[in-house]
Amino acid sequence: MTSNTILRAARRTFIAGAAALLVSAVAVPSFVTPTFAADGPASVADLAQGLLGAVVNISTSQTVKGTEGPGAVPMPQLPEGSPFQDFFDDFFKNRGGDKDNGAQKVQSLGSGFVIDAEQGIVVTNNHVIADADDIEVNFSDGVTLKATLVGTDTKTDVAVLKVDPKGHKLTAVKFGDSTKMRVGDWVMAIGNPFGLGGTVTVGIVSARNRDINSGPYDDFIQTDAAINRGNSGGPLFNSAGEVIGINTAIISPSGGSIGIGFSIPSQLASGVVDQLRQFGETRRGWLGVRIQPVTDDIAESLGMATAKGALVAGVIKGGPVDNGTIQAGDVVIKFDGKDIHEMRDLPRVVAESPVGKAVDVLIVRKGVEQTVKVTLGRLEDGEKLASSEEGGKTDQDKSDKAPAVSTASVLGMTVGELNDETRKKFSIAADVSGVVITDVTKDSAAAERGIQPGEVITEIAQESVATPKDVMDRIGALKEQGRKNALLMLASKTGELRFVTIRMD
Repeated sequence: MTSNTILRAARRTFIAGAAALLVSAVAVPSFVTPTFAADGPASVADLAQGLLGAVVNISTSQTVKGTEGPGAVPMPQLPEGSPFQDFFDDFFKNRGGDKDNGAQKVQSLGSGFVIDAEQGIVVTNNHVIADADDIEVNFSDGVTLKATLVGTDTKTDVAVLKVDPKGHKLTAVKFGDSTKMRVGDWVMAIGNPFGLGGTVTVGIVSARNRDINSGPYDDFIQTDAAINRGNSGGPLFNSAGEVIGINTAIISPSGGSIGIGFSIPSQLASGVVDQLRQFGETRRGWLGVRIQPVTDDIAESLGMATAKGALVAGVIKGGPVDNGTIQAGDVVIKFDGKDIHEMRDLPRVVAESPVGKAVDVLIVRKGVEQTVKVTLGRLEDGEKLASSEEGGKTDQDKSDKAPAVSTASVLGMTVGELNDETRKKFSIAADVSGVVITDVTKDSAAAERGIQPGEVITEIAQESVATPKDVMDRIGALKEQGRKNALLMLASKTGELRFVTIRMD
């Protein structure tokens, strides 16, 4: 069985195994004249000629200290006075330079394209220029210019460079609308595969909205236009010569193109490029929730006719909706007018929204649809919040960088912090500690066990819990262990204890 591996097209090739597949050619009678026979491009020469000047080769170099880097061979310990001492001194200490301890230059190649000729702005992939000491941009007319880094975004794998165009006339291209591309539309890729600059390949859009698990906002255009190592960062054009994608990855069992390539859609990339040019960093919208998929079982328990949207599993403490606007257990089905079909749609739509924007969010709460208005925070601030919470924790705690939550939804229960407010609301005794259950979903596993709001979870699987995040982490750990049930110790309002087993499937 062939194991396909996602490959970053410009940096390195992983071979995960390959199996030869031979298919014999069989003559098939043509009953229907395909539409592309009349509409397909007879030649793309004119289109390519006008675009080649805007596509560049990216050359980077990085200094790596060979004797200190991974896989370096240490100098052997020799007896004092050994006749081989001089030989080993020469080999280990002087290779690659007397005072650099074996330091050597590592070079790599990629592609990019000019989007602003006057300012000298070049777009490429982040992984093409990551960790580079020097970046050079090579143009189709043979001119080479030094480039400086404007900004990068690791989440979408986009980087923006700047060259000084003084004395050199640049050719620029513009972003098109990737949302208008349909499966079957013709596309053209231009890039620097295997160092062969100015290579043009043509294909079609094979699929849209591909998730290849490379980042939180995966929404790739799949194409069969040949993309190989070195094409990364290069443009994918539509038939009008507009950039509708940035070529970034391939699937291949051998390292070469097999007709499955992926491009970052311009709808996502253009916004990132604009932010990097303006701020040198990204400024993404942030809702401040932790989410999970809506399964058929969850949809049924929440009174939903179909499984859709993103289930709010937790509300981030100190986040934009930590005021009760959105609650754990809510299902987001529309955000700012955009339908949320599945969980992964929500992070991307939120991230593309401006920081500080007030948006309408359509949610399902206890089986009833309602619209709430929220003002978005900034994702990067949320990440800093999570990082600041790492201080004072043990090394084991720091391995989980998820921010704390004020409320969470697990196993059909909504749980929250046990504080003065919740103690008063549910009349919970002062000597009771743990995590308070504030709501129980009808027909859920928790409801079947007779669990009521106001009860307090003190232990899960004989480990104490003190925060909603503790509850989520403990349930998650049990699921990873393959457990089917969770053993909960519950305290009543007066402190009486009982054990309850809840199924987790």
